[in-house]
Amino acid sequence: MKQIALVFPGQGAQKIGMGRELYEASAEARAVIDEADGVIKDLKTVMFNGPQDVLTTTAFCQPAIFTHSLAGLKALQASGQLANVEVAFTCGLSLGEYSAIAACGVLSLNEALRLIRKRGAYMDEACKLKAGAMAAVIGFEEEALKEICRQTGAEIANFNSPSQIVITGEKAKVEVACAMLKEKGAKRVISLDVAGAFHSSLMKPAADRFAADLAQVHFSDGQFPVVGNVDGLPSQKADDIRAKLGLQITSSVQWIKSIQTISAQGVDTFLEIGPGTVLKGLIRQINPALTVHTIQTPGDVGQLSL
Repeated sequence: MKQIALVFPGQGAQKIGMGRELYEASAEARAVIDEADGVIKDLKTVMFNGPQDVLTTTAFCQPAIFTHSLAGLKALQASGQLANVEVAFTCGLSLGEYSAIAACGVLSLNEALRLIRKRGAYMDEACKLKAGAMAAVIGFEEEALKEICRQTGAEIANFNSPSQIVITGEKAKVEVACAMLKEKGAKRVISLDVAGAFHSSLMKPAADRFAADLAQVHFSDGQFPVVGNVDGLPSQKADDIRAKLGLQITSSVQWIKSIQTISAQGVDTFLEIGPGTVLKGLIRQINPALTVHTIQTPGDVGQLSL
């Protein structure tokens, strides 16, 4: 039986109208979105109609991306498209890890949404304690970038692909690192429009508070392995997955290693479920031989051929 991997996008993929077509076409997707709307007041209205400035707030964009992803998965499962394949692994980029965990039955939709809401609130509060910044570095060698981070005190947030690494940390340190990277020949250095230094040590106050919430939520063992952001390795035991979620807030996202771990097991087909096509681009940069199908709409579900 053909093996596939499910992958889920992170923050930034949100857009007005997200999930509406799935809601109208699939009873299973509609049930997901209605349940999420019962947990996060006005979520469905904001997903479908905006306004954009409300949709992009942490309080709405993170639950919206998660909900769209789970709605797409349920529509796909109901279509029968996965009947003759085996889901071997799942993983998600940062926030998308929660979609991955829900997809394999570790967390219920309700529990995942409540954790996402608390995680986002704690991270917002941590952003206010000290000025942070993030920047995407395009076209710069990884070891040389790590050395610049060591020299400046900047940190690495995401190993997204061989040609794209995101740095994070205190604003002044990130600015110095950006200047050095430009001077030393980085192809592009792009300051990101974010509230603070996500996936850095500045998020430790958020991680400390979030640990108590994680401890109170029921986690089940996974129906199939989740490849974690913090180490790029698969886990299926509830306690292991819970521990990795606690570390994720302050740790680098090991996306390159995650995809390499999955492909090393002979899996060459990935389904990106949720808004956007960012992961498709990153996965193809990591390994151009891999096939990635994006699932955002009922049309994508109907046209899928595995």
